Amino acid sequence: MYIYIIAKNVLVFVIYISMQNHKNRLTIFLPAAGLGERLRPITYHKPKPLLPILGKPLIESIIEKFSLVSSGNIGINLHYKADMLREWGKSSIFSERIEFFYEDPILGTGGALKNAEKFLFDGHFIVHNSDIVSDIDFSILIETHLAEGNIATLAMHDYPKYNNVVLNDKGYVIDVENAGTSMPNPDTGGKKSAYTGIAIYSPEILKFLPQGVSHATVAWLAAAKAGHKVKALDFTGCCWNDIGTPQAYASAIIDALRADGETIYIHQSVKDCSNIEMDGYIAIEKGCVLDKKPSLRNCIALEGSRIESKIYENRIIGPDFEIPLSEAEMLGVDNDNGLILIGTGGSDRRYYRTKKGNENAVLVKYAKDDPDFKRHIEYTRFFKKYGIPVPELISVDVQNMTAMFEDLGDLSLYSRLGCGRESGQIEDIYRKAIDIAVSIHTDVFRNISECPLLRERIFDYEHFRWETEYFIERFVKGIKGIDVRDNAALQNEFHMLALKADSFPKTVMHRDFQSQNIMLKNGSPRLIDYQGARIGPPAYDIASMLWDPYHRLDDNTRVKLVHYYMDRIEEIRNAEFNADEFLESLSVCRLQRHMQALGAYGFLSSVKSKKYFLKHIPECIRLLKEDITPLKSEYPALYELVMLKLS
Repeated sequence: MYIYIIAKNVLVFVIYISMQNHKNRLTIFLPAAGLGERLRPITYHKPKPLLPILGKPLIESIIEKFSLVSSGNIGINLHYKADMLREWGKSSIFSERIEFFYEDPILGTGGALKNAEKFLFDGHFIVHNSDIVSDIDFSILIETHLAEGNIATLAMHDYPKYNNVVLNDKGYVIDVENAGTSMPNPDTGGKKSAYTGIAIYSPEILKFLPQGVSHATVAWLAAAKAGHKVKALDFTGCCWNDIGTPQAYASAIIDALRADGETIYIHQSVKDCSNIEMDGYIAIEKGCVLDKKPSLRNCIALEGSRIESKIYENRIIGPDFEIPLSEAEMLGVDNDNGLILIGTGGSDRRYYRTKKGNENAVLVKYAKDDPDFKRHIEYTRFFKKYGIPVPELISVDVQNMTAMFEDLGDLSLYSRLGCGRESGQIEDIYRKAIDIAVSIHTDVFRNISECPLLRERIFDYEHFRWETEYFIERFVKGIKGIDVRDNAALQNEFHMLALKADSFPKTVMHRDFQSQNIMLKNGSPRLIDYQGARIGPPAYDIASMLWDPYHRLDDNTRVKLVHYYMDRIEEIRNAEFNADEFLESLSVCRLQRHMQALGAYGFLSSVKSKKYFLKHIPECIRLLKEDITPLKSEYPALYELVMLKLS
């Protein structure tokens, strides 16, 4: 019995090692010869594989993804604008691994493989169309192919418009309707799926391809008829985009911005972008020239474009062309109701742009029984009454947990700062935001009796302790893999920290007063995401705003802004305001805020799969290290954790 188990385990290990060796020897073939006719006039300037998405050519992103699973060679076929692709290949970090295969005429998806037969015949190889953007996991495709001994394993998905590959009950290919066109035949039944343009093949597949022009489906069907397994592996639900039209290209760029948690991308080569008027999603590629004050909304500017001093909206801008699109084509539409999804934050709420009469409005959808829905409505009315610049409430549907608000646009302070601003401009924007904080901390608080929902929401000891436990559970343990739950000294310091934070005078506070929650409309700051407001120390808002991991303020600007806040408060409260006490509370609130933010980044990235929050962790750790250092003697266990274990 034991001998059998040992032998079985050895066999599994041998198979595993064999699979790893196969993976390491994998090559990839990237069809890149096409004319890109549907993308004209864009492809008059560049071939499809070199079209950039946020500064990176499509083909480069595919190769980077392939390189995570294999260090094998890279084959690329050429025809249209072959010199440009060769030039890119020469300057690429992958140049030593690339081999080009020129075709004249274009040989088709099967003929291209046959033409590169000597290159491909040594082992298993991936084929990946060079105009496809997807998050399909190569590892799953490879493991299935090698484990099942398929001659071909095709990445498929359910896409009714293109479902023309006919499958049997076990998921193997038995027919292809209208081969070469991806057009399904409505007259035939059976299980059908659509090919994604991504597959892994065993080299034996090449025997089933004729010389000359052919389609890869010829080999699928011939191999299947000869008794080989041509498996369709279902990746329905994965992100997938075929960059075949201007609309699809624009959508891919917007999707890439959203996936990165951003609304604006400006290539570092673009000079003097501080005077651009921007709203919505913006991508400006390298080599673009900007006139004095252009206005852009939902625009993509391709390499070599000149952006003049005029209004551009919902379009792709090129060196000698403009392609207008609708906002729905640029941003995508909710198929159920035609609403346009907006927003990139960490909330589970859904925000949609819609129309109210002739004006845009934002529809917010809450989950059933979410208590923040009622708070959002009541706080909006209360804040609005006392002049806080929150969006106008247009309508409320309590039964469906939705509300319609004024549309503040898509430009946040965070996005605006990412475009580059002079220090004087930055300070001016922050002063205006601080003026709002001052009004919340004074005028709104004086009238708190009018909003019982807010009056009862106290940011107290329990909440401060919740933040530090959130930090430990979601970040220290969840992201860093460090278990410190039994560290009595650390828990005692968290207890003392919460007691101190809870001891300071309290007022109404936004609680998440950071640059992504400050929108800029007509140059003026407006607040969103205030339904989490509480009664707590005002320094927490100032810490959130000025020690914000999303944007690093220089120390001099930060000091000036802290004093600006204190001067404004002192003008209003006179003898009631204690500057020393406020500064002491600020040092405590900074620690609390950084730990809360790290806990949130851990939760949002690991539980909610919003990986773009991971990029903000290094700056947040830097801030936490900076702020724990002067308090080392007071919180030595926290200091040790932060300085020695969170690097």
